[in-house]
Amino acid sequence: MSLPALRFRPRIVDSLRGYTRDDLRADVSAGITVGVVALPLAMAFGIASGVKPEQGIFTAIIAGFLISLLGGSRVQIGGPAGAFVVVLYAIVERYGVANLLISTFMAGILLFAMGALRLGNLIRFIPVSIVIGFTNGIAVIIALQQVKDFLGLDIAKMPANSFSQVGAIWRALDTVNWTALALGAASLLIVVLWPKSYKPSERGWKRWMARVPGTIVVLALGTVAVALGGLQVETIGSRFGGIPQGLPSFQLPAFDWPSAQNLVMPTLSIALLGAIESLLCARVADSITGDRHDPNQELMAQGVANFVAPFFGGIAATGTVARTVTNIRSGGRTPIAGIVHAGTLLLIVLALAPLAASIPLGSLAAILLFVAWNMGDWKEFARLRQFSNNYRTVLLATFLLTVIFDVTVAVEIGLVLASLMFIFRISSLTRVEEIALPADYAHTPDGRSIVAYRVFGSLFFGSVTKLEQLLDPARPHEVVVLEMDKVINLDTTGLDALESLHRMLVRRGGRLVIAEPNPQPLSLLRRSGFLEELGPDAVFEALDEALAALSAR
Repeated sequence: MSLPALRFRPRIVDSLRGYTRDDLRADVSAGITVGVVALPLAMAFGIASGVKPEQGIFTAIIAGFLISLLGGSRVQIGGPAGAFVVVLYAIVERYGVANLLISTFMAGILLFAMGALRLGNLIRFIPVSIVIGFTNGIAVIIALQQVKDFLGLDIAKMPANSFSQVGAIWRALDTVNWTALALGAASLLIVVLWPKSYKPSERGWKRWMARVPGTIVVLALGTVAVALGGLQVETIGSRFGGIPQGLPSFQLPAFDWPSAQNLVMPTLSIALLGAIESLLCARVADSITGDRHDPNQELMAQGVANFVAPFFGGIAATGTVARTVTNIRSGGRTPIAGIVHAGTLLLIVLALAPLAASIPLGSLAAILLFVAWNMGDWKEFARLRQFSNNYRTVLLATFLLTVIFDVTVAVEIGLVLASLMFIFRISSLTRVEEIALPADYAHTPDGRSIVAYRVFGSLFFGSVTKLEQLLDPARPHEVVVLEMDKVINLDTTGLDALESLHRMLVRRGGRLVIAEPNPQPLSLLRRSGFLEELGPDAVFEALDEALAALSAR
């Protein structure tokens, strides 16, 4: 088996052909808009992941630049994402920030390998019930983690486990900071009620207000309230000491092999989530723009971004739906918009970093609560009664396991459940029905009885029990004809069942005849040597032809 040849062709190469001044104007405008939108989200996701806010911003700048420069989508925007929060926070709690950077670094290598081996389309094999289940579960955990800062609770450090978080919040309810709660509630109200889009026909202050992201308004008003009003609430400055004015220098993460050996599952979690989120985001973008992304190139770009970002203190990054959709609606046309978005964030850090010290954490918590609400597909719970029990079981199991344990366990068990239920479903659709034969076709010329069966579905390891009725040694039939034009697939277990049937009939002095096999089953029968074992004139193109030949002898 030969490995596929590496094909590395970023989408920007094709996008710049025939690039015009209008395209540049649209990309720059969209990039600046997305950069402004990304600023509060990058800080909030950084804090929620258990690291400093600037690490979220550095991730958005460095990883966002690389994903746009090297990716397989014209409009996708990369950066820190809500899907990672649960996994990253757990890694920081258990192994520390240094090992988080190592996990991200190794996940980048794995993501690049997945793209290089052209495994991008395999992500689509993950059922939508699992995607909705873990996405809603992540949204619940993100919201739960924000309760501390939203209420201003006196909790030294939030635990990683959901039950422990609920217990910590319950025990600290008597420490509510009413000023922080009022500021957080006001911030949440502004984010929810602020206009989310604008119409080109609108003029004046309405159009200006609609174009300014509500998250930026919340940050600005919250910062002003803290700086001028002297509010006694926790801020970025009080917890983290502010944000440095510039990018960090290149630095190798501290690495030791004993710790790295414990990072296999965290690395797989980051790589799997990154692949799922980025390709789902790219598909959402395709549905809006009518374009088609290259999933393998996108995975390689994600790999490079996650490989490089940790050297500058960055955390895991992937494609982000909210920022990508904002980019599209703002007029972004090519990856240049994503590059401008990264440049805009860099300029903001260089110019306005000192102001970040007064940003209240309650306002950032309100932003993440809003993100968590929009992240979940809550209507899907109400629609569960419209779907099968299999769908409900997989979705609810994945959701609950995500909240109770972690995303990795949820996806693993969800995939196992989905696979078992798929096997059961396909096996239940497989049928073996006896065909009523005319008297002229009931016996061979030498008096042996003939019986024919029509097989529907797939003869595989989950359905071969359907052939057991033909293996009953008490049945008197000596010539069995299987009409297989409705058999779409045959695996080696199904082949073994056919071989067992053939050997049983031979012991009786009978034979097995196959009629109308489809290409895949016929190919396996031929490659396995079973056709030679059956002997000449054992396979016919039509059932009538087989019966006529058998009864004529």
